[in-house]
Amino acid sequence: MKVICQIYRSSRDPGMYLYCKKAEGLAKVPEALMQRFGRAEPALVLALDKNRKLAHADIEKVLAKLDSDGYYLQMPPLSQMDAEALAVQANNSKLNG
Repeated sequence: MKVICQIYRSSRDPGMYLYCKKAEGLAKVPEALMQRFGRAEPALVLALDKNRKLAHADIEKVLAKLDSDGYYLQMPPLSQMDAEALAVQANNSKLNG
């Protein structure tokens, strides 16, 4: 099954994207999320199916969230510094644990 998906770029946070079924648009996205997301700028339209490869998201998770919630939120990738900070935090919790 193919899903025609409209992808929106956040006006507030580079790297944050909303995937929505094109026919439904942003109707199912909670208002609180839209306030955090900012203006939804149309980025592209894709036909999604389980064989499609996405650069920064797992296609199975995207399709499942589109089916259950009507949208999928893609967060910006962690920067190298963020990833290192999370690793240090995880090691500290093991030491204190």
